[in-house]
Amino acid sequence: MMDWWGQNNMKKNRIILLAICLFILHFNAFCWGFFGHRQINYHAVFLLPPEMIRFYKTNIQYLADHATDPDKRRYAFPEEGPRHYIDMDHYGFFPFSELPRSWEHAKGKFTEDSLQAHGIAPWWIQVMYRRLIKAFKEKDAGAILKTSSDLGHYLGDIHVPLHTSSNHNGQKTGQTGIHGFWESRLPEMFANEQYDMVIGKASFIKDPLDFTWRRIYESALASDSVLRLEKSLSGSISSDKKFAYEERNGVVVRQYANFYATKYHHILNGMVERRMRSAIFSVASFWYSAWLEAGQPDLKTLIVNELSVEQHQEMDSLQKAWQRGKIIGRSCTN
Repeated sequence: MMDWWGQNNMKKNRIILLAICLFILHFNAFCWGFFGHRQINYHAVFLLPPEMIRFYKTNIQYLADHATDPDKRRYAFPEEGPRHYIDMDHYGFFPFSELPRSWEHAKGKFTEDSLQAHGIAPWWIQVMYRRLIKAFKEKDAGAILKTSSDLGHYLGDIHVPLHTSSNHNGQKTGQTGIHGFWESRLPEMFANEQYDMVIGKASFIKDPLDFTWRRIYESALASDSVLRLEKSLSGSISSDKKFAYEERNGVVVRQYANFYATKYHHILNGMVERRMRSAIFSVASFWYSAWLEAGQPDLKTLIVNELSVEQHQEMDSLQKAWQRGKIIGRSCTN
């Protein structure tokens, strides 16, 4: 008969195993996290001109709530995944002269299958931008909100350094989990208290593709620091101070300890805040530019209709796919 000590140890081991599994599931959920994407779309609204802000502010809750819809689609549609990233290190080193900027030239050089395998984020953003211009021209309130929200998500993603690296979760350097650490844990801990989200005004973007590539180059150049600084910090701190078990939404999970996260956030020297602020400005500027390109339609008279039966079914389907928890293609943990 097993003694009390043995039974107790087995129970503790089961709890630890469950916590580790929940930890993995937590970071498999979203990139930039619920919090980050919601914050980016939400704060972007306040950079818009008076002619736009009334419509957008009235629907600000929708823009924030649906900021993670593209990530939910990754659980349902295999073609969705590559739209969120691009492995710039696959194409050499900065300034990445091997990779043409235009889709047609890049496809002619590398084939579409190869581009899809390593991410198509910069080109997909152009597709969404054109869709938003079309929605403005047609004065389709529902399409304006849905496309604005989705476009905000993809623009947010390219501001995350590890969305431009094939070592996107530190899996090549023994740093698995760093993706969610940088873009979810740190903003959740520090954004509300420390980040300055008062940015200014949206600007017209003359060349959206060039603008997109510049943001990607910035992220690609920062990706090495994200990994190198965490590696150095990890080597100087004992493992018992690196992780902790905490309750999140009524469940105990293993995650990076507050002490370790604070240290890492400090040595990043404002990087997460800068990338989030840049994302907010980019999102607002893309919305504003699409409105200008569409001829500055009057948004004051637009009415958002109730969702159709088909739209409700689509949302339910995405929610169920996400809840099943099986992402199709690359996740933030592999």
